[in-house]
This record gives sequence, C-alpha cells and structure tokens, in this order.
Amino acid sequence: MIDAFRTERLGHRYGRRTWGLRDATVEVPPGRIVALVGPNGAGKTTLLHMAAGLLPATTGTVEVIGASPTKRLDRIGFVAQDAPLWPRMRVDDVLEIGRCLNPRFDTALAEGRITQLDIPKRARIATLSGGQRAQVALTLVLAKRPDLLLLDEPLSNLDPLARREFLGSMFEFCAESGTAVLFSSHVVAELERICDFLILLRKGRVRLAGDIDELRQAHRILSGPNDWTPARDWPVISFRSVAGRTTALTLCGSPVSPGPGMEEAPPTFDELVLGYLEEDDRSGQEVLT
Repeated sequence: MIDAFRTERLGHRYGRRTWGLRDATVEVPPGRIVALVGPNGAGKTTLLHMAAGLLPATTGTVEVIGASPTKRLDRIGFVAQDAPLWPRMRVDDVLEIGRCLNPRFDTALAEGRITQLDIPKRARIATLSGGQRAQVALTLVLAKRPDLLLLDEPLSNLDPLARREFLGSMFEFCAESGTAVLFSSHVVAELERICDFLILLRKGRVRLAGDIDELRQAHRILSGPNDWTPARDWPVISFRSVAGRTTALTLCGSPVSPGPGMEEAPPTFDELVLGYLEEDDRSGQEVLT
C-alpha cells in the first residue's frame, strides 16, 4: 500500500543558517486524518508547504502518493490560513476558474456544496463572511477530488459555529472519499474529535508521530504528592506541580510503580499533546510508531 504522505530525513533551510524543518521522517497511510501540532515556529507551515510542492527540500525527500509533490499537484488540495481568494470575483466565477485549472474538477460536487451551504453564487467574495469564504476555499480543493488534503490553520479566523460547520463538511467528505488529511491547528479539542493520527513538531523536528491510540498506550501519566520528583534517569517527557500534586508524562516502562498516594493511567489526547509541548529539554528521544 502506497502511503498518502511520506518523508525521509526531510529538511528545509531558510537562508544559510535558519532551519524551518530538519530530519523529518514520517509515514502517513491512506485515509488517515492527521493532527499536525506544535508551537509557533515549530515547522508546521514549512512541512505543509513542502507537501504541497511550494517549497523545495534542502535535505531528504518528500512523497505524495509515491511521487514528488510537483508530480502530484492534481491530487493535492491545499487551504492556507487566510483562505486566499479573488475578493472582487463572484463565487460562480471562482468555481469556473477551479474547473478550468483542474482536470479532475468535479463541477457537480462544487455547485452542490455551495447550494447546500446556502452561499449565493453571484455574491462577490469580499461580501462573504469569514466562514463562507473558508467554505468556498474548501469547496475548490474538495472538487479536485484530492488524495491528500492540506489544511494550514484554516479555522483561526472563524467563530465556533463556522468552525463546526467547516469541520463537519470536511470530515464527511473525507470519510466518503478516503482522502488523507494533514490538519494544522492550535485548537487541540477540535483535533481530538476528528483526527486518528498525530504528528507533533518541536523546534523544527518531529518529536511524536503515529496512530493516536497507539501513542496513548505507549505513554503513562503518573501523579503523586507535591514532594514527589521524577528521577533524572526516568523516561520522563515533562512534569509539573499544580494544586499540591505533581504530574508527569512518561514513556511506558518507567521504573516507578504506583504506591501510596500515586496514580497511573494512559494520557488523554490533550495530556499527550500538552506534555510534549511542555517537554523537558533533557529528553531528546523521538517517539515514532
């Protein structure tokens, strides 16, 4: 089975010294919905732009459906954060441009979505709400019938109702078509609801990648009294003390055994992600499944 998206030691350098991404190796099977997370500057947009064929590789390789992204442009859909469209053009004109530029464009799908969403076809893009503009941009890429959909913070400027409608329509399409999705967002709760695969970037490197359920089972949350401190040789990702309790995210196999006042459980998705975002720099081990 050919992966929807695959990288091998992929890196991109801006100028002579600044690396946006380094040594990234990930394999995303077809049909997976991937949460791409990390702090600002972690390399998320760089990775998405390389997957879309918008940035060249400085080191390593990147493949979409078994070939270079530049050879798979008709099978890639990309929605940037600001959902760029032609503001003075009308919705139906934008759809016509999409049809002319993309040989696999599904006109019936595009017109059906716009009608279903109650977006006026003769309205100019500049007069639409933020949610409507995002839906028009999503319609353009979904009508390409892509095998890989790339979403770079598409929800950041939308209100909660518009976010829910955007996610619902996107998830329904991908479930029916088998399209794989790389979804970058800072809203962890939204990612948890729809994603089954995780790629976490930190400081330009992949720190975590794999099936979310498998990653959760590979980790443990240990919680104990406030005077409890993990030993430095334990496989601890991060720990914090709050309200009289110390909580640590560890890899399975931690030498500690739950005792009096101690608790142990698999992490929630939120605990797993936040634990790696708060990672103690003494840990440098990648976790890939």
